[in-house]
Amino acid sequence: MKTYLDCIPCFFKQALDAAKLAGANKSTQKKILKALSKEVLKFDLKECPTAMGRILYKLVRQITGRHDPFKEIKQKSNEFALSLYPRLKKKAERSKDRLLAALELAIAGNIIDYGIKSSLNIDREIDKLFAEEDRIIRREDKGLFDYPSFRRALKKAKKILYIGDNAGEVVFDKILIEEMEDKEIIYVVRGGPIINDALAEDAAFCGIDKYARIVSSGCDAPGTILKFCTGNFRKIFKEAGFIISKGQGNFEALAGEKAPVFFLFRAKCPVVTKHLGCKLGDIILKKAD
Repeated sequence: MKTYLDCIPCFFKQALDAAKLAGANKSTQKKILKALSKEVLKFDLKECPTAMGRILYKLVRQITGRHDPFKEIKQKSNEFALSLYPRLKKKAERSKDRLLAALELAIAGNIIDYGIKSSLNIDREIDKLFAEEDRIIRREDKGLFDYPSFRRALKKAKKILYIGDNAGEVVFDKILIEEMEDKEIIYVVRGGPIINDALAEDAAFCGIDKYARIVSSGCDAPGTILKFCTGNFRKIFKEAGFIISKGQGNFEALAGEKAPVFFLFRAKCPVVTKHLGCKLGDIILKKAD
């Protein structure tokens, strides 16, 4: 997915929010925004938005000296999500279609995203999810929620490449992965600290290692940009016959790739909703074009 001009104000907001979170004073915040201004002028809009995300969060790390400003937030997200696990598991087990319920929960877990919504109140969002658990999720548009195609492709697949997104959200992914226990699964994490995206330590803490082999993409962007991934990961990606891509950042990075990918995420920004022709908050299960 290319970058739109409407993405640019969001880059500055993300940088400012991250700078504040890292404890930067106003002088340092201004320094970060000034450095970002220079990078934006050079940025090719044909690149995906996550490519700029990689640049802006690197600036925040370098200028503030904070290697992983979101580390504490990630740990709290992991712990909170694990406390929800029994409720999540019960919800999937009681459903008439366990795979569909697990899918919906996995996508619902995509609310845990500080890059888009820095003021996110996870407790409130989760309570809202369960308060609405009897609602019918919009699934009439097969272009936006193509469950039949997903189910058919999954049935044929022997090995699954599951590209994760945020810390905490990993627990929601685990519910879906448990419904695919007869498959060989590789779970992909980021190559370095970037916002609250999951690293290998987060995936292991949430128990993914009991069901899947954890692999780093090598990429430190808020999305899996293949040119920044390791050669080993690119080989795994190229050979994969069935790929699950979680999160909006991974959609932005991989939408143009010719690969057997199913994108699972919640549409969280106006640029993406316009690109897809959906509404904010829509739950997306989309096969790559």
